[in-house]
Parts: sequence; structure tokens; C-alpha cells
Amino acid sequence: MPLFPLFADLHGREVLVVGGGEVATRKIQALLRAGARVLIYARELAPALQALAVEGRLHRLEGDAVDPQWIERAWLVVAATDDHALNRELAGIAAAAKRWINVVDDAELSSYQVPAVVDRDPITIAISSAGAAPMLARQLRERLEAEIDPSLGDLARLFARHRGRIRQRLPAMRERRDWFERMLTGDIPALLRAGDIDAAEHAFEAALAERGTRRVAGSVALIGCGDGDPGLLTLRALRLLNQADLILVGDGVAQAIIDIARRDATMQPLPTTDDLVELLSAHVQAGLHVVCLRPGSGFTDAGSRGLRNALSERGHACETLPGAVWPGD
Repeated sequence: MPLFPLFADLHGREVLVVGGGEVATRKIQALLRAGARVLIYARELAPALQALAVEGRLHRLEGDAVDPQWIERAWLVVAATDDHALNRELAGIAAAAKRWINVVDDAELSSYQVPAVVDRDPITIAISSAGAAPMLARQLRERLEAEIDPSLGDLARLFARHRGRIRQRLPAMRERRDWFERMLTGDIPALLRAGDIDAAEHAFEAALAERGTRRVAGSVALIGCGDGDPGLLTLRALRLLNQADLILVGDGVAQAIIDIARRDATMQPLPTTDDLVELLSAHVQAGLHVVCLRPGSGFTDAGSRGLRNALSERGHACETLPGAVWPGD
């Protein structure tokens, strides 16, 4: 049966964990990050859990056996033991008390399951195979970890900090939606990826002050195309090629790379570096997303570093990526 996806608010709420080993440690660390008050029952505690108990971050329960009243006071239960008989007993008590229980590595006994998670706080992506193929869920998580930039959390926090102001200045849903779309494809995500938090804040304030009437500034991406095999391009390079308004193509770039770019993007030859700064600056100010392509490693030479510095000094978002994942990397 399919599972119902649900995100639980455990802040300040008690969760009972039975077991004190490595698996219990991982579960408890995640619960503490969510703000839960963790009750733990175990014969022995792993060193990391002992340290948490000494710090007062865990409440250890004492007794010869699990007391059903412990389960009744908890919002959730985690059974992290290798004792199948005990796990089955805990599942029965939890069911009678109408408490959700996760029995680690036993989907049949569990009434809820803990998904594989991609954490870009406050953005959380949860992946579940309903217990059928946990290794597949973990592989999907690894792929998403590589694809989703860590700066996504910074972007979400930026919007969250100004949520009230956004709604006040853009009260109409359609106006607000259009403004968000321009923000998400403009220079702010690129500035956050580059670690320039202050510039991203300034760009955000300017766009909000003008109620979205100002066209969001464009951006520049400098991509190396490797040996011309599109299959070796990174996911980030592919995304940029599909977002580009203008693509400047250097000599020797394979046609196969050009063919996978956005269909309606304007294609032009890549000019010399001396001419490039002014050209790119004008396009960024006009709100265009520009991608520059070169074969091989692309824009890693001294001249390219000077180009990036010149664009940065003008306050333009510019990112450089090799574009291709080389065999064996």
C-alpha cells in the first residue's frame, strides 16, 4: 500500500527510543535536530549517547523492561534494537496505545517509516520506497545531494525573513507569483551560490522596493565543454543551457553541446576577452542570462579569472563550472 507523506512537528514533544547502539544514535541525532524531547531506554548507551545524556539532552528511563506508560506519553516511538521479539512486543503496545512506531529495518512492524532525506534547511526533501527498496531511496538521495546546491537553503531563508513584506507589497497572488519566478531565475540564486550574501540581500531589497516592476538583473555562466560529449556535462551545466537567453559559442565547441541548449536562445560567436566584459555587462543589465562556452576545461586561465573579477566588481552574478564530468572523476 502507498504511504501517506507527512512532515511532523516534533519541537518540544516527547519521542521514545528503545535501543542505545549506532542505529539509535543516528535516529536520536535527527530527532534532536527536529527539536524533540528524547526519552531513551537501553541497557547500554553508545559513547555519543552517553555524552548527550551527560549534557542533559536525553532523558534516560530506568527499569527491568519497557513500561507501557512510556509509550503512552510519547508522540512517536522508535524501536532500534536487534531483538525481534522485543520489537514485536513494542509494536503491539504502540498499536494498542495508538502511537506511531518505527521498527528499524522492519517495515511490517512499523506504522511509520523514516525516509531518506536531503537537507537544505529549511527545505527538506524526503524519499521513501515504502520499505520495498531502501537502497534505491538512498541512491536517489545521493543523486539529489549532488544536484541540489547547498545555497537553496539560503534562498529559502531569504524569502522567509521577508515573507510579510513580500505579501504586503505584492498582495495579488498572480503579481506575487510572477515576481517570485523572476527572482528565482535572476541573479540572486547565482549570487548566493557564489557566497555573496550581502549582494544577494541588496538585489532582493531593490527588487522588492520596486514591487517587481524592475526587471531582475541577468547573470553570466562560463562553461567548459570537455571533449564535446553531452553525456559528460554536469546537471548544473545542463540547467544553465536550458535557462540561457544568449549563448556565446567559442571556437571548437561541439555541435552536440549546442544542440541540447535552449531552442529559442540566441547563438553568437564568443568574442575576445577584451571585448567580453563590456558586452556581458550590457547583457546582464538588460536582464539576460548569458552562457559562454569553450571546449576543454573552458574558463580556467588567467584571462578568464580577470573576466570574472571585472564582472564581480560591477556587481554582476558570474559563475564558472567545468561543465563536464571526466571519466574516472
